[in-house]
Amino acid sequence: MTGALAELLGAGLGRPGSRVDESSGPGMTGRDLGAHADLVAGRLRAAGMRPHEPVHLTIGSRALDLGTLLGLWRAGAVAVPVHRAAAPLTRAAVERATRARFRVDGLSLEKIAEDAPPVRPLLDGAALVVFTSGSTGVPKGVVLGHDALARKLAILDRLLGFRPDDVVAVPLQLTFIFGIWASLLAIRSEARLVLVPKFTPATLEGLLAAEGTVLAAVPTMLRALLADGVPPAPRLRAVLTGGEALSPSLTQAVRSGWPKAELVDLYGSTETGSCDFCHRPRDVSEAGSIGMPTEGVSFRIVRDDGALAALGETGELRIRTACGMLGYLDGAELKRSALEADHFRTGDLARLRQDGQVELVGRSKEIIARGGNKIAPLEIENALCAHPDIAAALCAGVPDPRLGEAIHAVVVLKPNLALSADELRRWASAHLERYKVPDVIVFSDTLPSGATGKASRAMVSTLTLIHAEATSADHQGPPVDC
Repeated sequence: MTGALAELLGAGLGRPGSRVDESSGPGMTGRDLGAHADLVAGRLRAAGMRPHEPVHLTIGSRALDLGTLLGLWRAGAVAVPVHRAAAPLTRAAVERATRARFRVDGLSLEKIAEDAPPVRPLLDGAALVVFTSGSTGVPKGVVLGHDALARKLAILDRLLGFRPDDVVAVPLQLTFIFGIWASLLAIRSEARLVLVPKFTPATLEGLLAAEGTVLAAVPTMLRALLADGVPPAPRLRAVLTGGEALSPSLTQAVRSGWPKAELVDLYGSTETGSCDFCHRPRDVSEAGSIGMPTEGVSFRIVRDDGALAALGETGELRIRTACGMLGYLDGAELKRSALEADHFRTGDLARLRQDGQVELVGRSKEIIARGGNKIAPLEIENALCAHPDIAAALCAGVPDPRLGEAIHAVVVLKPNLALSADELRRWASAHLERYKVPDVIVFSDTLPSGATGKASRAMVSTLTLIHAEATSADHQGPPVDC
């Protein structure tokens, strides 16, 4: 039992000469990946896996991971990508949510639960469960179907025009929708895919100097890559970006640094299958725009009172697409609240410009966009409050020129206890993924509050900046906690 994506990936890897390379090693041929997939599928069937059962897939952005993914699909499993370096709290939360009993890492098949997960009709025809942070702090399992994602890849093929002679560099994790679709599209289009398991500017500089023609990266990666000057990229013809706002300065740096390369900014969410809007900015005057909807996407901008926003008026951006999710894993009510008349509620505030392009003006949701990663503040707060010395914590995203947004945290200690910011960061690093550890930590007697007396995330940055200025004045040097 296979689905459309299994057929697509299998056909791509089965072509003569097909291979997936890695920046850190030689990679694997498509033929070897196909053989690996058959072994994985056979082991899952022998272990008694049922059709449409969720199976955890350990991801390290290796060529082998794509063969393992194909093996899960050939066995009829629904793949749940989990990064090999995921924090224990994250891994445990995903295991509770899926109730999966198998985890596959390469050819290693591990049984992580005795009982089979419940039969879920939602997973019929599903290819992936991709976990994203929710506003509640509990990871949401977005269920993506074979047919819908295959349809999106066909649309992106027409939109982006990958070529067989392309060398597509992907320094993105295959646990995120951007990394997933960019990799699958490269294989579908007969291009050569080069995975970058661990992003460093030096690694990408080498790829671009030697052979890279297409780069798929979040803006934070582009900022790091261009920080010390523009690396030579003689064959680069396209830079694909998304996951966070593309600033005017970064637009200018990419356009002037690589004038022969087209800059393509893609906006979307996991729930909608990604890439709902496409923008090809020509200059900094177009910053803020997410461009026009892609094929098969319609949208509306809705005011707080439920009326459609007029031209130039701000409202919530809502998107309708045939390539969207099947639903949230065990989250029927969550799906109902996320959709309004078949339109996905993005939580982003936008307005329609005179030229027909859509411009983002802010976010109504509190999700932090740090380095292309979407992070729920409550998830960080829950982890910090698990520390035995902490009474309360409040986090918020604060604009940052390098990361897009930095994570600022205000922490209240229990009475008569002492803790430094560095000590707390070290503790948090053992309980959270690295990108979720707060960049700035300030200790306070109380959490910042608004006019109503409720804890206010909007006041977090005010308090942390005041603290930074005071610390700087006292020490005549960089703030200790920043």
